[in-house]
Amino acid sequence: MKKIEAIIQPFKLDLLKEALHDLGIFGMTVSEVRGFGRQKGHKEIYRGAEYMVDFIPKIKVEIVVATDLADQVVTTIRETVKTGKIGDGKIFVIPVEGVCRIRTGETDEAAI
Repeated sequence: MKKIEAIIQPFKLDLLKEALHDLGIFGMTVSEVRGFGRQKGHKEIYRGAEYMVDFIPKIKVEIVVATDLADQVVTTIRETVKTGKIGDGKIFVIPVEGVCRIRTGETDEAAI
C-alpha cells in the first residue's frame, strides 16, 4: 500500500475529487495548510499598506491506495491540478506498512 500526499492549489480540489472518483477512489483526507516553496510568498496591499504574505494557503490531500494503483493516482493528480505555473504543488508517495479500520477491525487493503 502507498500513501499519496498532494499539496495543491485550493481551487483545484473539486476537479481532483471528481477525477479520483472516476478512478474509483472514494476516500480521502483534506486539510487546509499553509506553506511556501519557490514562490517565497507574495506582497499584498491592505488599506494602503504593503505587507508580505510568507505562507501561501494550499490544500493537502491524503489518500491510501493499493500499490498497483499508486502510479495511476499520481498521474491523475498531476494531470488534473497542473496549471504550468509556479505554485502547482507537490506529490509525495510514502510506503504504508499497515492499516486498520477501527469500526470493523479489517486490516490492510480490506481497510482502505
